[in-house]
Amino acid sequence: MILDFTALEETVIPHMRGGEKEVRLRMRTDELGKIMRDRLIPGASIGLHTHETGSEIIYILSGTGKFLFDGSWEPFGPGACHYCPKGHSHSFVNDGAEDVEFFAVVPEQ
Repeated sequence: MILDFTALEETVIPHMRGGEKEVRLRMRTDELGKIMRDRLIPGASIGLHTHETGSEIIYILSGTGKFLFDGSWEPFGPGACHYCPKGHSHSFVNDGAEDVEFFAVVPEQ
């Protein structure tokens, strides 16, 4: 199946998981999980949260920022892939001057 993210409705989520500003996302979801194309504007973040039921994989398409993963900060740029396994915690912040665009997969277990 081909997913055309430009054809999916964009959803704006203010202060996602207690983060700053807003996240803009286009998402395909079903009983097997979520596949998303997201965007964080400069200064925006996704708040710290734990993946209790599954993992998350985030591939950075553009922009720079940092992940907080299990208490340690990890800087990222285009081409980086962040993995948060089940039972672990992470947060995500755009501390750069341009939007961070990324692709994320959250499989359900």
